[in-house]
Amino acid sequence: MIVPPRKLAAAWFTFTILMAPTFVHAMGLRSFVALPLEQGGTVLRLFAERNTDTDVDTLTTELVYGISGTQTLFFGLPYRLSPAGSDRTGDLSALYRQIVWQVDNDIGTSRLGLLGGAILPTESSRDGQLQVGAVATFFRRRYEWDLDLLYQKGLDQAPDSGRYDISWQYRLSPAVYPAWGIGSEWDGVLELNGRWLEGNKTIHQFTAGLQWIHRRWVLEGGVVQDLNGPEDRRFVLSTRIHF
Repeated sequence: MIVPPRKLAAAWFTFTILMAPTFVHAMGLRSFVALPLEQGGTVLRLFAERNTDTDVDTLTTELVYGISGTQTLFFGLPYRLSPAGSDRTGDLSALYRQIVWQVDNDIGTSRLGLLGGAILPTESSRDGQLQVGAVATFFRRRYEWDLDLLYQKGLDQAPDSGRYDISWQYRLSPAVYPAWGIGSEWDGVLELNGRWLEGNKTIHQFTAGLQWIHRRWVLEGGVVQDLNGPEDRRFVLSTRIHF
C-alpha cells in the first residue's frame, strides 16, 4: 500500500511530538502553562524578575511533571531576593492541566487544555486561593500562539485575582529545519499580558523577548512594560532544563 505524502508527513510530525524528550518546545515567556510535556517528563525552570521602578527582585522556581501525554502538573514557588525582610517566600501555586482537544498535522498542532488547582499559603497569616482556567496553543511552521486565562478565587480574607497571557513566538533561526536532527534555534517573542487583583483595575502589559532553545535547555529573557496603572518596567530572565 502506498501512503500519500501528506499523510506520511503528518505521521512523522505526530511522531516527533510524541518523541518530545529529544527536543525542547518553545512557548511564551510568561505563559508557562502552555508548555507541552510527554509522560514522565520533568522540567525545572528558574524565572527571575527585576522591577526597576520598585527595586524589587524575585526568583520563582517552577517544576512541571507529565503524568501522561494529556495530563500535567505545574508547581511554582516565588521568593523575594530583595529587599530583605520578613515574608520573603511567596505562596505555592499548584495546577493540573488536562488536554481535552488536540489536532496534529504536517504543518503544526492545535490543542486546548483546562486548568484547575490551588494556591497554598506558606505563612499562617495568609489565606489560600482556588484556581481555574484554560490554555490554548496554535503552532504553524515557524510561528506559535499561546493563550491562557486563569481565575483565582480567594478563600477567607484572600482577594480574588486573575491573569491572561497572549503570546506570539516566531522562529528566527533556522528558517528551515534540517532533514535530520535539530541543534538549536532562536525565537522572538511578543506578548500582551494582563494582571488583575480584586479592588484594582486590570494592569495590561507588553512583553518583548528572545529565546535560545537547545535540545534539553532554554535560556530566555525580555522586557515587560506596564501599559496602564503604575507603568512599571520589569526585566525577566529565565532558564529551564528538560529531564
